[in-house]
Amino acid sequence: MHKTPKDLQEVLNKNPDVLEKWNSLTPLAKNEWICWVTIVKKSETRKEHLVRLQEDLQKGRRRPCCWPGCPHRRPSAQKWFK
Repeated sequence: MHKTPKDLQEVLNKNPDVLEKWNSLTPLAKNEWICWVTIVKKSETRKEHLVRLQEDLQKGRRRPCCWPGCPHRRPSAQKWFK
């Protein structure tokens, strides 16, 4: 299980609606979002992921779209992150 990074926690704390939706997620779903945000290499991409996380949660999405899953949890997804 990944820990919530500081920048993600700040985003959640600044937006009560997003925080409420975040708190309704399962631990596994939270883990998927955290991994999706943190696995990128560029800081610009990470910022874009934080924006999209907020938008997607507000739309009712519970997992990142088009994401093969956390490679740390699913060995079959590791092929996407070399």
